[in-house]
Amino acid sequence: MTTTTPLVDPRVIGLVHYAGRALLQQVLDRHGMTFEQSVTLRLAAIADGPVGREQLVDGVTEALRTGAGEVHGVLDELLAAGLLAPDGEAEVRITDAGRELYATTSAATAPITARIYDGIPAEDLAVTGRVLTLLTERYGTELATLTR
Repeated sequence: MTTTTPLVDPRVIGLVHYAGRALLQQVLDRHGMTFEQSVTLRLAAIADGPVGREQLVDGVTEALRTGAGEVHGVLDELLAAGLLAPDGEAEVRITDAGRELYATTSAATAPITARIYDGIPAEDLAVTGRVLTLLTERYGTELATLTR
C-alpha cells in the first residue's frame, strides 16, 4: 500500500487547528485559562500600551470569528481575575499578573512548538504561510457575504 501526501483542504486544516488547540489547551488548563482568554490576553500583551476596549474586542472577534458579546464577557473575566485593568474610561491594560501569566504560558508552549516545527524546511513554511493567509482572507470574504 502506498501513501500519498494529502492536498490541503478544509479537513486537513481543521485537523491541524484542533490538534494545536488541544495541545495549547493542556497548557492553559494548568493555569485555569480558556483559549478565548489566552487570545485576548495575548492581544493586550503585545500592544504598545493601553488598548481600547472596543479595539481589543474587534481584534478577538476577528481572530476567533465570534460575537462581540462573548468577547466582552471574556474581557470581564480577565478584568475580574486581575489580569487586565481599566485604564481610563475606554481602555484596558495588561497587569503585571497578566503579563506574567502570558509569559509563563508562552514559555511553556515555545519548546513544544519548536519540536513540532523542527525539520520542516523554511521554504515549506513560507509557502504554507502564504496559502493559509490567502485561504483565511477568502474565508473571511465568504463569511462577510453570508452575514450581511
